[in-house]
Amino acid sequence: MNLRSVLIALVLALLAAFALLNWSAFVTPTTLSMGFTEVQAPLGLIMLVLTGVVSALFLFYIVVQQAGIIMENRRNAKELTAQRDLADKAEASRFSELRNYLEGELRKLEAQHAAGTRELGARVDAAQSQLQDKLGESTRTLSAYVGEVDDKLNRMGGSPAALPAPDRDRQD
Repeated sequence: MNLRSVLIALVLALLAAFALLNWSAFVTPTTLSMGFTEVQAPLGLIMLVLTGVVSALFLFYIVVQQAGIIMENRRNAKELTAQRDLADKAEASRFSELRNYLEGELRKLEAQHAAGTRELGARVDAAQSQLQDKLGESTRTLSAYVGEVDDKLNRMGGSPAALPAPDRDRQD
């Protein structure tokens, strides 16, 4: 209970005590003027009832105001929840878009890598083919030179078997 509630309860208790202590004065009839007529009634009791009615009206006003505030808070909470859900969905959507984008980029990189690998394989195959062609050409050229040397030796009258064998142990 806060200080304001305690203060209001204390004032109401003091008012009730005052009314009980002076009850005879409250119920004593007096002549009251209503503007167009005069009546005999207890002024204290009328003032006490009017004070109670005004207090009840203030209490009703406070309850209505608090109920309105509670309803507005609930509506704001629902709106906030809806906005939070919308933001969560948007964030999830952005994450899925980012994931899709990254997967696409990864696929592109894999495709580029595969294309590079194929191109490198083609280059290696071409280089190997060129090397084999050069080796074949070198072999043919060497065979032609050996055939020429053999022809020259045959024309000179010597046989290749008669020539001394090269010294394989000798180092140049």
